[in-house]
Amino acid sequence: MSEVTLPEYKAKDFATDQDVRWCPGCGDYAVLTATKKMCVGLGINKKDIVFVSGIGCAARFPYYMDTYGAHTVHGRAPAFASGIKLANPDLTVFLVSGDGDLLSIGGNHTIHALRRNIDMNIVLLNNKIYGLTKGQYSPTSEVGKVTKSTPYGSIDAPLNPIALAVASGCTFIARSIDVDVKNMTALLDRGAKHKGTSFIEVYQDCNVFNHQTWFYATQKDTKLDTTIALEHGKPMLFGNEGDKGLRRVDDKVEVVTLGDGVTEEDLLVHDETNLEQAFLLSQMFAPEFPEAMGVIYHNPSKPTYNEMMHSQIEDVIAKNEGKTLQSLVTGNNTWTVE
Repeated sequence: MSEVTLPEYKAKDFATDQDVRWCPGCGDYAVLTATKKMCVGLGINKKDIVFVSGIGCAARFPYYMDTYGAHTVHGRAPAFASGIKLANPDLTVFLVSGDGDLLSIGGNHTIHALRRNIDMNIVLLNNKIYGLTKGQYSPTSEVGKVTKSTPYGSIDAPLNPIALAVASGCTFIARSIDVDVKNMTALLDRGAKHKGTSFIEVYQDCNVFNHQTWFYATQKDTKLDTTIALEHGKPMLFGNEGDKGLRRVDDKVEVVTLGDGVTEEDLLVHDETNLEQAFLLSQMFAPEFPEAMGVIYHNPSKPTYNEMMHSQIEDVIAKNEGKTLQSLVTGNNTWTVE
């Protein structure tokens, strides 16, 4: 049997003939660029890749990727993506949608996709606003956010996507920011090659309805003090001068400055397999703490739902060999009514 030769793709090979209809300057453009680059490195035929989306600006992704795709209904993208992977486990499935679609009407679907550990990839584009419907507050909007639907300021506490993923038992959790295409591409690649559910939150700018919401994490003079680039096995250092770090004190994390008796040996070392540490990282927000960027948690050993389901089906078939459909439906408990 001859070996199948895969095409040698370039990023442009994943572009479609559709006009990209996002607002000029939207962060989604950078995510699209990173996604195309990531697909090149997967080493699989693009006919074996599927992009699924729900409703929102980010939901246009399937139109712009020259792969198979499904633009589904509001909040139900995780259910569609789950069904696609379970029906054809050979496919590589990506779900790309926004904070409104995945965390509001689709919140329960997202939670259950994460807990089941289905082998698929969820990319959450978080702009902390409803962009497509013109600027209402979203589940991730901050308290006091003035929008068209909260003219006197939001009184809701925002939902924390990373903490949700940790609590739901997700086996690959990461975070990036839209302008950092290089690192975002690397995270998407690691997530896609992870066996299980990968969840990547992307800080994404909506430059029309919520511009500069992530400004502090993108600017040269502030990003090194407000974000921390995680590296497995490395001390948690950050800051413009590289002289700040994170230290564990009892059940909390504190920011320290090197010197005056504080050395790198006192700092937390990032362990992406440590679930407790992942939760602590999920609770860090600027300006009090730097916000974690990179792989926050990775558990490669948990079995996937799709593997277990297909294994169960094979076992049941083997145990019931020779039985008819009627005998399976009827079962062992029957009664004769006279």
